[in-house]
Amino acid sequence: MIGSCTNSSYEDITRSASIARQAISKKLKTKAEFTITPGSELVRYTTERDGLLQTFDEMGGVVLANACGPCIGQWARHSDDPTRKNSIITSFNRNFAKRNDGNPNTHAFVASPEIVTAFAIAGDLTFNPLTDTLTNEEGQAVKLDEPQGIELPTRGFAVEDAGYQAPAIDGSSVQVLVDPLSDRLQLLEPFPAWEGTDLTGLRLLIKAKGKCTTDHISMAGPWLKYRGHLDNISNNMLIGATNAFNDKANMVKNQLTGEYGEVPAVQRAYKAMKVGSIVVGDENYGEGSSREHAAMEPRHLGVRAILVKSFARIHETNLKKQGMLALTFADPTDYDKIQEDDTFDILGLTTFAPGVPLTVVLNHKDGSKDIIKANHTYNQGQIEWFKAGSALNMIGQQEK
Repeated sequence: MIGSCTNSSYEDITRSASIARQAISKKLKTKAEFTITPGSELVRYTTERDGLLQTFDEMGGVVLANACGPCIGQWARHSDDPTRKNSIITSFNRNFAKRNDGNPNTHAFVASPEIVTAFAIAGDLTFNPLTDTLTNEEGQAVKLDEPQGIELPTRGFAVEDAGYQAPAIDGSSVQVLVDPLSDRLQLLEPFPAWEGTDLTGLRLLIKAKGKCTTDHISMAGPWLKYRGHLDNISNNMLIGATNAFNDKANMVKNQLTGEYGEVPAVQRAYKAMKVGSIVVGDENYGEGSSREHAAMEPRHLGVRAILVKSFARIHETNLKKQGMLALTFADPTDYDKIQEDDTFDILGLTTFAPGVPLTVVLNHKDGSKDIIKANHTYNQGQIEWFKAGSALNMIGQQEK
């Protein structure tokens, strides 16, 4: 599979197409399913105009939509036995478990577009195009030559419909009509503003262990049909994260009942009782695609703070924009002090200021406490986002 928004430039496509042309001329057939995703309509239109996509078609490839779906798993994977170990080789930008087809038995490897193309022809993960030969349809041993690419199209880029529709000059009378019964679309409601006090009595929703990417926080694939409906897509919130207390995904303790349940269901129970919560995470929390849903879902369901050893930069900013508290342990070993039945008090918010750590009190079930420091990277403008409830709320206030 070659493509994605981040690496399906014109040059990438031409280098892959040069391998595909060799396959045609050297009478080689693909031995693996081969799919191509032009990352944008500009690239798709231009490469089709220049005959590159036709080359892939002649080679036996299938050109998919120039959209996010193939890269993040929203495509029809063909497998006669999903329990069998298998591999996908892609030039996409992510390769963690279940990324491409939701199957834990699929191993995903990232390579350059031209190497992906060569592997599709060889059908063998041990194939080295620098030294190895392939047997063609006539029984001859042939080698692939070094791919050649063109940095920019000689006739320039072209597109007929870039997909952009300009907004109305005066939008004051424009109404957005959404069927209230739709499960795919939902109008957004502004998040509530900060109440002006410290946050106390927060329940622990989950202490995530190890890697927790945006796909663990908000899975893609079949969930993407709900990306226009915040409440429905929130049913995937943190279902991929590993609970540090039982090493299971999507199984956390409801502190109100003592029972275990799915993460979104437990958080909805807290929200129904107007109980705030906190998520604790490990290193580089939120790495991966910078989808806003991974920050919007916890905010929508009533999570008040994310406290981690360290953040992926983009996700940290996304949390700030949604009016969340994105905090890091001043001492990363304090992560180990978090117990399953803890409640949390976050102090210092009434004097929230850039460069000044907040205090977090861990109230343990046995009545003991641990008082720790939590760092943050909020500047004054981002603190105003928090106080307003979100960056959009702040913009709305400024407009008024």
